[in-house]
Amino acid sequence: MDLSNLKPAEGSTKTRKRIGRGQGSGRGGTSTRGHKGAKSRSGYSKKSGFEGGQMPLQRRVPKFGFKNINRVEYKAVNVESLQTLAEKKGLSVIDVETLIEAGFINKNDRVKILGNGTITAKIEVKAHAFSKSAVTAIEAVEGTVVKL
Repeated sequence: MDLSNLKPAEGSTKTRKRIGRGQGSGRGGTSTRGHKGAKSRSGYSKKSGFEGGQMPLQRRVPKFGFKNINRVEYKAVNVESLQTLAEKKGLSVIDVETLIEAGFINKNDRVKILGNGTITAKIEVKAHAFSKSAVTAIEAVEGTVVKL
């Protein structure tokens, strides 16, 4: 055995189809493309979303809804989080800067305090918005709420 008589394993290779090489090959003439039409011609490429002239899906299905350009997005911070923050750092006033330092929000975020959890610390909270439950929870422990 030497390099001159090496062959690939039996059945591991296939001969490729030689398309458009005369009638005798069985794949001459139309070269497996069928008769006429756009798909038989060179340079054919279907546009994405084309459905053969039928009204395409992206034009058939109606659009709905809208995006309100005046919507104000808030980052939610629960009363429970304020309680843990006040306990850890011993704070009596919690404002936006304190929340940024603690990593609850980013500097460009607007804050809304929500009433989930319990609060026992008497703190002054300064934020952009408050839920009704948050206001009642903070004021129940004689804390104050300041809207920015």
